[in-house]
Amino acid sequence: MSSIHFNSNSYTSIHSGTRLIITGAVHGNETCGTKAIHRVIADIEAGRLEILSGSVTFVPVCNPLAYRHQRRHGERNLNRRLMPTAQPQEFEDHVANWLCPLLAKHEVLLDLHSFRGEGEPFVLTGPENNDGTLEPFQFADQELAMAQVLGVHRIVDGWLSTYALGAQRRQARLPSTASNKRRADAQILFGVGTTEYMRTVGGYGMTLECGGHEDADAPEVAYQAIINTLKHFGMIDGTAAPTSRLEYLRICDVVDKLHADDRFVRAWRSFDVLHQNDLVGIRHDGTEVRAQMDGRIIFPDEAAGADEEWFYVTRYHLQDAAPVAMAGAQL
Repeated sequence: MSSIHFNSNSYTSIHSGTRLIITGAVHGNETCGTKAIHRVIADIEAGRLEILSGSVTFVPVCNPLAYRHQRRHGERNLNRRLMPTAQPQEFEDHVANWLCPLLAKHEVLLDLHSFRGEGEPFVLTGPENNDGTLEPFQFADQELAMAQVLGVHRIVDGWLSTYALGAQRRQARLPSTASNKRRADAQILFGVGTTEYMRTVGGYGMTLECGGHEDADAPEVAYQAIINTLKHFGMIDGTAAPTSRLEYLRICDVVDKLHADDRFVRAWRSFDVLHQNDLVGIRHDGTEVRAQMDGRIIFPDEAAGADEEWFYVTRYHLQDAAPVAMAGAQL
């Protein structure tokens, strides 16, 4: 591990403008962002792109240990409990102590990811403007405007508030003998990743899920999103038009596995449609798990362990948006 180092590339114009940071490989097996970032850096170095205003920082690989081994984590999930610590214990703590101050120097974040299995790309944004205690925020309009030009057709919000709901349930289920680590993992702050941290330091940002890990189109999705973002902020020539036929979804519930033998009744994919009372899974004791509302399933994880997130449920929002039929969505 001693040879592992952190790296970023920054470009600054002589003209003032947005301070943007673009990150890849927060999870080491999600390489589409890394490939796209290297491609954009090559375009800048070759003079095919010119930064006309502001500054942009690229972090091709946020988690070099996980990236070296082409696995999701080094020693833990970097995109959980992301915050500086005075006493780093795991490799990702060292990453956080480098990455968090770097994020704080910027105004806007585009974080590039991919997901397990197949499915359509989508973008995760933050909450509506609010003065609450969980995730106070004042840049919802700016986030939405940026999300609409990335080139994907689905915009999803509601992550941290729903994660907090699940964390409260996990805390209530903890036995008195639970370890300190298990108690820490059940805390609401465990749901804080790159974009959530960015909002705590006065900025805004979004996670772009560019497609499946093995999707050959995912690096192109990531590349076009970077180009559109640079155009959106006037940092390179050109105009980024909003994507047409957008579907807006809000994450509103999370269902945990309660036992390792809980199972799905079918091979669910993110954004498969759910109708109220649809059978989703069966607990190890035979109890049926059914959809409580119309919407779409997201992040189904057959490999989840007991007391881990099994799947999330989204509902349509923004003028009661109707489902959009696209490849990979089972309507």
